[in-house]
Amino acid sequence: MSDAADGPGVAGGPGVAGGHGFRSDIVESGDGRAFDGSLDATARIVDAGADNDDERVVEAALRPKRLSEFPGQTRVRDQLGLVLEAARRRGTVPDHILLSGPPGLGKTTLALIVAAELERPIRVTSGPAIQHAGDLAAVLSSLDEGEVLFLDEIHRMSRAAEEMLYLAMEDFRVDVIVGKGPGATAIPLELPPFTVVGATTRSGLLPAPLRDRFGFTGHLDYYDASDLTTILRRSAGLLGVEADEPGITEISGRSRGTPRIANRLLRRVRDWAQVHGSGAVDEDAAHAALRLFDVDDAGLDRLDRAVLDALCRRFGGGPVGLSTLAIAVGEESDTVETVAEPYLVREGFMVRTPRGRAASAKAWRHLGLTPPRDVVAQGVLPLDEGPGRLGG
Repeated sequence: MSDAADGPGVAGGPGVAGGHGFRSDIVESGDGRAFDGSLDATARIVDAGADNDDERVVEAALRPKRLSEFPGQTRVRDQLGLVLEAARRRGTVPDHILLSGPPGLGKTTLALIVAAELERPIRVTSGPAIQHAGDLAAVLSSLDEGEVLFLDEIHRMSRAAEEMLYLAMEDFRVDVIVGKGPGATAIPLELPPFTVVGATTRSGLLPAPLRDRFGFTGHLDYYDASDLTTILRRSAGLLGVEADEPGITEISGRSRGTPRIANRLLRRVRDWAQVHGSGAVDEDAAHAALRLFDVDDAGLDRLDRAVLDALCRRFGGGPVGLSTLAIAVGEESDTVETVAEPYLVREGFMVRTPRGRAASAKAWRHLGLTPPRDVVAQGVLPLDEGPGRLGG
């Protein structure tokens, strides 16, 4: 829902072209209908990858198609709906839209919904795919009037492409450089009005000039259990899976506030129920399946527990440097920092300090260990002045 949108190259109907790293999360049937049989504006995007696996197809089918179907994120949804409705009434393209937040919360889904609400085609690409200004110029020059350009992980664009995007977003034109050296000539190319929808998991890395060119910025927060329950009920219906309330509640409580994780766990519980159970997603099936896939009662997986175990058992609760901690669990530092750490910090299992990471009393108890006395009193190990005990 990273937010890394999945899917190979895009090819398709009017205003949609393949190449340049375009991707699509919409799968179309032969008669132009979406996977669930509905017609929508994004049906002009066709996933042409023959090797696309069933999981990706199912995940795309679970995405809401309209703002009215989008659960949770009430403030962002209402604000975005106002921006789109006002643009429709004026007969103009809406302001450029920036969506930020952790992976899996629905940034890609909202971008697709923007195109569907405007009844315009959408072009999908990503920041890492735009490494040269020429790549971006090729994308921009092929846009139709009113088209939506979705740039996932927009903070990872190259600097040259960012500078070209500034001008395109503000003045709807690009300067194409012909030739090299003193004889180079800039040819201005006028662009039809279009809307950029940018998605980022790290909005702080966006340069201020680019961030300021977005007329609307929406930050997506983690979902509460009731919203995840609503999402799981809807997903179970689309998957044709019988699911009772205790089973849905059990899955939502272990989904880390993230719809993408919730839907993935639902499919794994469905698999267990079909192979070992009655075929229905109930509480017993949820317990057994999630135990099999190493997801505990708090939603912690193997990596999360390995990090806490290393902190508590090997390093006495810390503080310990990130690279030392990563070596201890056999992972890259970036993996520990971006995958495990955000949830552990948010849930109070770990704290980040100037001298390293430290385990809280909650982490010790979760592992079934008795926390040291100073951890019980302060929540984490005391942070004495001076260099960290365990650096790296």
